[in-house]
Amino acid sequence: MSNTEKSHLNKIRNCLSCRQVLNILTMLGFMLNYALRVNLTIAIVAMVKPIENTTTTTIATIVDSSSNLTTTLIDNDVDDAAELDERFPWDSYQQNFVLGCFFWGYILTELPGGRLAELIGGRRVFGHSMLWASLLTLVTPLAAHLNYVVLIIVRVILGFMLGASWPAIHPVAAVWIPPMERSKFMSNMMASSLGAAITMPVCGYLISVAGWSSVFYATGAVGLIWSACWFTFVYETPATHPRITAEERREIEEAIGTSTSKKRPSYVPWMDMLCSPAVWAIIITHGLSVFGFFTVINQLPTYMHQILHFNIKENGLFSSLPYLGKYIMAFSSSCFADYLRKRGTLTTTATRKVFTAFALLTPGFLMVAQVFLGREAGWSVTIFTLALFTHGAVTAGYLGNGLDIAPNFSGTIFGLANTLSSFGGFLSTWMVGALTYEDKSYHQWQIVFWILSVTYISGALVYICLGSGELQPWNNPPERKKVSDVHNEEGVPLKIEKIAN
Repeated sequence: MSNTEKSHLNKIRNCLSCRQVLNILTMLGFMLNYALRVNLTIAIVAMVKPIENTTTTTIATIVDSSSNLTTTLIDNDVDDAAELDERFPWDSYQQNFVLGCFFWGYILTELPGGRLAELIGGRRVFGHSMLWASLLTLVTPLAAHLNYVVLIIVRVILGFMLGASWPAIHPVAAVWIPPMERSKFMSNMMASSLGAAITMPVCGYLISVAGWSSVFYATGAVGLIWSACWFTFVYETPATHPRITAEERREIEEAIGTSTSKKRPSYVPWMDMLCSPAVWAIIITHGLSVFGFFTVINQLPTYMHQILHFNIKENGLFSSLPYLGKYIMAFSSSCFADYLRKRGTLTTTATRKVFTAFALLTPGFLMVAQVFLGREAGWSVTIFTLALFTHGAVTAGYLGNGLDIAPNFSGTIFGLANTLSSFGGFLSTWMVGALTYEDKSYHQWQIVFWILSVTYISGALVYICLGSGELQPWNNPPERKKVSDVHNEEGVPLKIEKIAN
């Protein structure tokens, strides 16, 4: 390499570190993760034949509890023969079935995906889950034209792939991100909210100019480009990265110390883990938090329509602002949390508890206000917007707490928590349906708001009582036997330096 080339390479390194590249690609990855997940939710409106073949405007609305997204597309001139040939005669049951089957695969790989990432590396698991999901997205139009059952199979496998991506990012952070910067890194997971705000208008435009198939081709192609960048610029550990500077590698390894093992543990200390109050604090709090979030985001349009006769779905600004606001809160609160920890103002334990309390108690008390002020559309919009906005602070709270207490098993912990919380969307829908099936009065919705208040506040109290930021003693279990198939990728042992919590 010539001196000129070395000079250009050094300039690039100085402008953009390997960790910054990882942050950017992780943020884009979660935005894309959401797009690959909900593209069918948007496109299915244009994929299905209208009930009545008329030249009048037909409005089709589908609410997907998985994406927390309400999509409204307006199709004109639906009697065009060529357009109708591209559509399918699926009834509402079949439409909901093909949308829901995504979760059959999704829920199966949450826990295994986290553990696999701990064994072979999060870069491989996260990258391959996105790569194969992108390829499956590209063949989705073909699958739909072949057979309805083929489409279902594709969606199940898609869920199977994407289910592993969320817990896989924790082992990546365990070896790449210094403990005092992990809150900010975990806020990248909330970039899925940006994906929600961007995917709907972009896909709607693509459908209007190029047909529903273009949604899958576009998102799948972008996914392949992202995958190529991920595997090119991201490596499993700092020690194996060919472009990392000696200074950056030393900074990462000295900050992490021995909290993350050089050699990945070959087994999970299940007994110690399941007997740990700190682990259960994460699992329970995550479950209650997600239940509350799903209920708010999914049922708000129904409440506003039934009780206040206000079609909130027509307000595009409100539909996008909560997602954008949640990401802004997630990023800003995470930066502030890391700042407090670096300065020593708060310990890791105190920081996690303070931000978890803020992120859950605030929506909890807002739901109490909703009980008494919920008859007014203005108050309802304000209260629910604030509830969704403040909830973004969970990234500075419990969301990345597994990296504090057991970085070697952070993927397993999050996989376990996310598996159980995946039932939150279904449970919240069932709860509201059971309470308002025969009586859609404001009194019944007040019961829903009281339940939400108790849910949020209970989650905060559980974490305040049981949560911890201390490294757990079972994070580095003794090896029971030599495992030949676990590849050791660290070239130089990490320096021993204990990180204060």
